[in-house]
Formats: sequence, C-alpha cells, structure tokens
Amino acid sequence: MKQFQILLEENPEIKQNLFFLDSWDHLNQINILQDYQKIFIEAHKSRKLFYFHNEQGIQLYVLAAEKLDAVRKQGYEIVELSKKEALKSWNVSLQASQEKNIALLEGVGLSCFSFEKYKSTKKTTELALHITSGVEKSEASELENIIAATGISKTLVNEPHSFLNAVQYSKEIKVLADQFGFQLEVFDKAKIEAEKMGGILAVNKGSIQHPTFNILSYQSPNAVNEKPIVLVGKGVMYDTGGLSLKPTPNSMDMMKSDMAGSAAVVGVFCAVAQQKLPLNIIGLIPATDNRPGLDAVVPGDVITMYSGKTVEVLNTDAEGRLVLADALHFAKRYQPELVLDLATLTGAAARAIGPQGIACMGNASEEIKNTLKASGEKVHERMVEFPLWDEYESMIKSSIADIKNIGGADAGQTTAALFLQHFVDYPWVHFDIAGAAFSLQADTYKGKGATGVGVRFLYDFLKNRSLR
Repeated sequence: MKQFQILLEENPEIKQNLFFLDSWDHLNQINILQDYQKIFIEAHKSRKLFYFHNEQGIQLYVLAAEKLDAVRKQGYEIVELSKKEALKSWNVSLQASQEKNIALLEGVGLSCFSFEKYKSTKKTTELALHITSGVEKSEASELENIIAATGISKTLVNEPHSFLNAVQYSKEIKVLADQFGFQLEVFDKAKIEAEKMGGILAVNKGSIQHPTFNILSYQSPNAVNEKPIVLVGKGVMYDTGGLSLKPTPNSMDMMKSDMAGSAAVVGVFCAVAQQKLPLNIIGLIPATDNRPGLDAVVPGDVITMYSGKTVEVLNTDAEGRLVLADALHFAKRYQPELVLDLATLTGAAARAIGPQGIACMGNASEEIKNTLKASGEKVHERMVEFPLWDEYESMIKSSIADIKNIGGADAGQTTAALFLQHFVDYPWVHFDIAGAAFSLQADTYKGKGATGVGVRFLYDFLKNRSLR
C-alpha cells in the first residue's frame, strides 16, 4: 500500500467516518445528537478534533478553518489521530468548498510522509481516504501526484551524503526519469572540464568525489511554449564551507540539505511529466560537494567561470553561487522564455524571513513575478521580493578580478543574487530557500527534516502557464 491514497467510492465498507463541513448549518443536516453538537462547537473553538466511537466505528467531524493553510494543518491533525487510533482508512464526506476540500486532502497526504530508510524498526504511516463526495477523479489523481513528487524531493534531501554524492544523485535522477517519462543527460567530470565550467570545478577541487552536471528535459508534443522554461537547482550535495569551514554544531549538521533547490527541480519534473502538462521545460542541476581537502580553492584565489568572467573567491563558503552561475550561463544556449533558479544560497535570506518564506529577486517582468507570488500564496510557500538596486553592485566589485563572490555582512541575499545576475541575459527569477528548505523541528504537515519547498509552487506556476 502507498503511504497515502485517495479512493473515490460511493459506498465504501469503512467503519471510520470523517465529515468535513463548511459551516455550522451542516451539523443540522447530519444525524448527530444535540448534546454532541455543543461539544463539537467547543472542540472547534479550541482547535481540537471532535470524534466519538459508536457501534459503527469512529465518527469524526471537522469544521473547515478559515484559511487554507489552517485547513492543511487540520489534515495533519487527522493523520495524528489516525496514528493514535491505529487507523489506516477513513470514509470521507467532503462538504466544504472545492479549494478547502483539496487543501484538507493535501494536508493529510503531506503529513503521511516519513523517511525511515535507515531505521531498524519502521513506523511508516499508511492512510487511505475513501471519498464519497467533494472531489473529482482528475483532482484526486493530480493531488496524489503532487504529494508523491514532494515526497521524492524530501527523500532526496533527507538522504545522507554517505549515500547520495553527486554521481549517485545522477543515478537516482535517471531512475526517476525512466519512471516518470522525462529525459536526462549527465556530464561527468571529464565533460565538465572540457566545457570549462570553472565554477563547478573550483568548488569540487577539495573533494575526492567527482561532480556531475545534469540536464533534465521534458517536451510535450503539445507544448504551449516554443522556447523552454528552464529550472536551475543548486546541487551542493554537502557543504562543509570548504577552507572557510563552517562551525559545528548548528551550521554543518544539516548541510546535506544544501542540494534542496535541485531536489525541488527533480520533484517538479516528476509531477509535470506524470501529469503530462503541455510544456517544454529544461532542468539544470550542477552537483558537487564542497570540501576543504586536496587542492581546495583558498580565499583570495581567482577563478575563471564558464562564461569567461573572472571571480575573486574571498569566501569558499559562498560556493553555491559559483556552481549556479555556470548553470545559468549554460541556460543561454536554450534561448529560454524564462529561467527560475532555486537554491539554499544565503544565511542572510534565512535570517531575513526565517523558515516562513522564500526570498526572491530577478529581472523578469512584474507580471511573471506576481504570478509566481500568487502560486506561492496558494500553496503557502510565500515569497518576499528583495531589490536588486544598482547601488549594491559596488559591494561585489573586486580590485583584481571582474567580481568577487561575497559582498559583506549587509544585504547578503541581494549581493548573492546580483552576482548571479552577471551570468544571465534572459528573464530570470532567483529563489533563496535557505530558511524554508529544512526544519530541525517537526512542523505539522511539513514534517521534520526536508520540507520539499519549491515543488508545489513551481508546479502550480507551470500548470497555469500550460493553460494559457
């Protein structure tokens, strides 16, 4: 059985009944005792689930919260109740609005995710929802696919570097490409050297493990866009900071998650291909770890990027922008309609808005940025746009090279984006997901560890583009 399933059935033989209601008036339409109604109202006010046992099993009544994300959290509470009662299925009657019905199912599905590959005793959550009303078959199928794609992204991020180095990552993406129906081309180290991708090679110099450059492609025969939309994901498989070594604990412990931007790209490709959206999209994932060994780049070195631009490396822990810059320059060969990059790029972004959102910047039109923000609001992966004012350029000016790779303590998320902007000549938006990509504490339906941030808002944006 899958961890989460939606089954559309008119008369399922399930004893556990879940009634998801849109208003108090619905209580009067359900065979529930008057005394129970009073208890239900009080439970809802205190944000607790109201349920009782009878000869038919458990009867659960949930009044839809006002905001969609609160509804998703109600889905999380349903999963927690299911665990408590050792239940694997519910007979569900959805009687709220369409968007709230979907949000509840989404919250349940996302909350079922667990990563237990390395545990001796596994406690995988398996839950099937037998839906009798309130959702169409196509909606249910799409939602299952999005939830599964988010789970794929989270699994990749949660994998330890002892298993998932750059070479193994390419193998994992290949398995997914074959499974979901997109294409993958992989550049090995020799090909990366032949292409003279100086940013990737510089970051990789301290490692004994080889880098890869992954090109994902999906082109529907009915694609609505002639020029591709390119998704670029930072794939730093583990980041020690290089010779600018990170302190530990606190900073290095979660650095297997420094490839979360690329994992979101992989997840999006799985969802888009599974749904057969009429799109032409390309994914670029530069992958390497960042270590202080061998002939590692030292602060003060000057490197030549894939574009030919020279960079003074003053902090080897500002490595993500180096690998991304090579990928962004590579994207030019596609003459793209739009390029979107995702990266756990700066602590500055995490400090600015915490885990609650995503920092975004770019040169794309206001229409494109507003559409992206709308998708973020819809799935609660919210975005805050920071400026790319010309005055910040002086902060990355180098006295011995074209630019330097770090701008100082102020506006770190902005100077990092300005660095990237030197390598683009197309409509582009950068998403710094450093705060939102990984959680050290359990956070309702997002869980603990990888959050899968980026998959859902990008899928929603791409779906909307496919409908134009």
